[in-house]
Amino acid sequence: MAHQIVCRPPQAKYRAQLLVWTALLLVFVTTLGSTSAFSMPNKSRHQLSHHGIRPFTTTGTSRFQRKSTLHMSMGEMEVIECDVAIVGGGPAGCTCALYTSRADLKTVIIDKNPSVGALAITSHIANYPGVDRSMSGQELLDQMRVQATEYGTRYERAQVFMIDVDEASTGDNVYTKMIYTPDYTIKARSLVLATGAMGRAAPPFPGEAEYLGQGVSYCATCDGAFYRESEVCVFGATAEAMEEAMFLTKFASTVHWITSVDVQSTAGGTTNKKVEQNKVMDEEMINELLACDNVKHWNKYRMVSVEGDMSGVTGVSVQAVGSSDPQVIPVEGAFIYGAGGGSKPITDFVQNKVELDDSGGVIVNEDMETSVKGVFAIGDIRNTAYKQVVVAASDGCIAAMSIEKFLSGRKTVKVDWIHK
Repeated sequence: MAHQIVCRPPQAKYRAQLLVWTALLLVFVTTLGSTSAFSMPNKSRHQLSHHGIRPFTTTGTSRFQRKSTLHMSMGEMEVIECDVAIVGGGPAGCTCALYTSRADLKTVIIDKNPSVGALAITSHIANYPGVDRSMSGQELLDQMRVQATEYGTRYERAQVFMIDVDEASTGDNVYTKMIYTPDYTIKARSLVLATGAMGRAAPPFPGEAEYLGQGVSYCATCDGAFYRESEVCVFGATAEAMEEAMFLTKFASTVHWITSVDVQSTAGGTTNKKVEQNKVMDEEMINELLACDNVKHWNKYRMVSVEGDMSGVTGVSVQAVGSSDPQVIPVEGAFIYGAGGGSKPITDFVQNKVELDDSGGVIVNEDMETSVKGVFAIGDIRNTAYKQVVVAASDGCIAAMSIEKFLSGRKTVKVDWIHK
C-alpha cells in the first residue's frame, strides 16, 4: 500500500490534517455516487485518525463485486459489496465467516492484525476440543482463517475507523451497512462486530486526550507521513507498538521508542515475566527495530505525560524506573500504545450506534443480534464472563445461522447439515 509522503512543517499541522481528511471525505462521496447517498457525522480528521489502516492482504475473488476504483495521491479507493461484513478476524469472526461462506453468502473479514488478539498470543491450547495440546493459539487461528478463506471468505487486513448501520445513514436500501477504512469502503447487507475485548482500560496520560490529533495519535500508518524529518516517540512494548515504530522510521528523523519493561533483556534471550502480556515478544522484531539508525530506545522508562502548547505536542515527559526525576523528550508526535492486554471491549469504532451495557459490552439477543436489525456481535466484545475460544466459536456459529435466516427472510434457522 503506497501513501504519498506529505512534508508538514510544525506550524502547518492543523491545515495538513484538515486537507487529508477533506480529500478522504471527497473520495467517499464520489465513490458512493452522490452526496445524498452518504451521511457522515461532522468530525474533524484528528478525531478519526487513530482508527486508521494497517497493511492488508487482498484475497478477493470474482464473487465480490468491486463497485468502483478511484486513484488519487492518497492511494487507491475501492468499494466492496458483500452480504456479510465481519469486523475482527479472531475465532468468533473466522467461525462466522466459515458458516456464512458455506451458505454461499459473500463474506468479507476486516482484521486489524492477525497476531495481536487474545487467541493469537496464547502459547498453548489445551482445552479446545479435538486440538492437540501442543498447538499454539496462533496456529489454531491460522487454521481457522485458512478454512474460512478456502470456502470463499475474502480476508482484508485493515482497521475500521467508523461504521454506519442503517438505511438513513447509508442512503442505500440494499446495502444498509457501511464499514469505512482510509483506503476502501465495504457495503454490506449485514454486519458482524467481532473485535474482542483487549482494549486499553487504563486512563489516558495527562495531556494525551488534550493533544489527540494535535500530535497524539494511535495510528502510525495513518499519520506517519505528517512527521517527515521530525522527532516522534512510540510508547509501548507490544508487537503493535514495534510495528508502528518500524513504520515511522521511514519518515521521522528520530523515533524515540519508550518501554517501561526491560525489552533488551528479552531480545538477548532472557525470559522477562514483566513483559507486557498482550504479545509474546518477538526477538527478531526487537533486534530489527533496535538496529535502525534513527531509533533511540528508552529502556525501562515510564511515560509520565504529554507536553504541548497552542501548536500541539512539543514533547513527552518520561521517568526512569526507580527514579523520581522526570525528563522531557522533545517530540512533535506521540504514538501511544500503552500496556495493552486489557479486557475492555473494543467498540470505539462503533460510536454508540448499537446499545452497550454498563461495562461497555455490546448487548445482544439469543441470535447474537444487537439493538440494530442486521447487526450482530460475537465473542468477547459482548464482555461475557466466559472468555473462551470455544465460546467465541459458538457465538460465530449462532450469528452465522441467524444472518442466513435474516437475509433469506425465513422464520426458522437452517442448519449446516442434514439429518437422515
